[in-house]
Amino acid sequence: MPDNTAEEPQTQDEAAAGKTAGASNGEPTDDLVTTRHTLSLKRRKLAYTVRTGRIVLRKEVLTEGKFDGHRPKAEVFVTAYTLDGADTSTRPVTFAFNGGPGSSSIWLHMGLLGPRRVVSGDVADPEPPPYQLADNAETLLAHSDLVFIDPVSTGYSRAATGESPKEYHGFAPDVESVGEVIRLWTSRNERWLSPKFVAGESYGTLRAAALASHLQERHGLYLNGLLLISSVLDLGTIMFHEGNDLPYSLYVPTYAAIAHYHGKHGDRPLEEVLAEAEEFASRDLPWALRQGARLSAAERADVVSRLASLTGLSESYVDRVGLRIEHVRFFTELLRDQGLTTGRMDGRFTTWEPDGGREHMSDDASISRIMGAYSAAFNHYVRAELEYANDLPYEILALDVNKEWSYSDFEGRPVSVVEGLSTAMRANPHLKVHVALGHYDGATPYYAAEHVIAALRIPEELRSNVETAYYPAGHMMYVHEPSRMRQSADLAAFISTSSNR
Repeated sequence: MPDNTAEEPQTQDEAAAGKTAGASNGEPTDDLVTTRHTLSLKRRKLAYTVRTGRIVLRKEVLTEGKFDGHRPKAEVFVTAYTLDGADTSTRPVTFAFNGGPGSSSIWLHMGLLGPRRVVSGDVADPEPPPYQLADNAETLLAHSDLVFIDPVSTGYSRAATGESPKEYHGFAPDVESVGEVIRLWTSRNERWLSPKFVAGESYGTLRAAALASHLQERHGLYLNGLLLISSVLDLGTIMFHEGNDLPYSLYVPTYAAIAHYHGKHGDRPLEEVLAEAEEFASRDLPWALRQGARLSAAERADVVSRLASLTGLSESYVDRVGLRIEHVRFFTELLRDQGLTTGRMDGRFTTWEPDGGREHMSDDASISRIMGAYSAAFNHYVRAELEYANDLPYEILALDVNKEWSYSDFEGRPVSVVEGLSTAMRANPHLKVHVALGHYDGATPYYAAEHVIAALRIPEELRSNVETAYYPAGHMMYVHEPSRMRQSADLAAFISTSSNR
């Protein structure tokens, strides 16, 4: 709970002026607010400081080859937790964000890593409004300082006055701006000699892997480790489009897991079902998809039967879609006869579908059932406990950002950071990678992540630098309480063993 003491008290008028007017010359200024807190754990008490607010990113401007100032370009919202009295030469720091593109860091912040967490409930017992917060006795703050970053146009982060937000809505500028936040925070807090980690979820894992390479090459900032939660490092493994058959195979083990959860495999153990699905997805199905019309009637019938059995769909449906089951179609089709659809982010969730003839579900229950809890918890927490007031809406999921995201850096080739991560690991052989995967994650399927990990171009002696952890939950596996407890312990162990101290 907060001690409700500020390092540099401000009146409301002073705080508001700092947020809206900026410096006397009209330029924006950092508006960080400092509070101190304590958290009681089983065997000790954590005393920590939180600095919350927006920091101004600036860019050196040249006009006709001459330096023309260090101009503000964006204001990025961060929430930084530091343990009081710690030795910063040995104390790790973890920079964390979510994905989208267009997501704030609220999910990792309030669901898993931070010292206060939202009580959202789970599939069988979703929490009703008005929701509540609880102390997080499993917080990663017990093992590492934490810096949560909201990329431009998410959370309270915005482009500076006169600047275009779209300038940041793309792969390269996103990596550069988040990398600049990390560099600034590291320098201003004198943490260059601290063990450093980057944690990302979903698209944030692609960003995190790119940052490992970018920070090394641009700033000589080498990381100790990456925490990749619900990993996707090659978008070609999850993007369904003509000419790319890879996702149709790599999703099958996830389809099988979700079908198993909803009773489509009787009393067969999940491990047995997954083993069969993985073997089919790695050998027979890719071969059949490549054969196309060259498949004999008997061969096609065999593949249709096996694919239907694994996914819980009818043979008629599998045959009609040409053996290619697109993921949103699957979530809509699996429980159609019950008038239900399953969640994309977490296939354990279900909701009613008002239009039984729809091809694509009208709602993802695994998001809508928990969104209210996260929104209420953070909007209360940031003002009442962190004492940061801003009248901008806190953009949890900026959907417009996602729609206009630019991958121009990858024109004519797949969107992948596999080579960049491989390069970073070869240059920094001490870089460790933790990959967390949910069996019921229909957004970033676990078998696709395994496929990408196996494709890393690193020497055999570096393979042991990569570890994987699996959970019986979905994309935000920490929504499932047993998974949250185990994942917290897994991340703490990874930080401890990868800090090289």
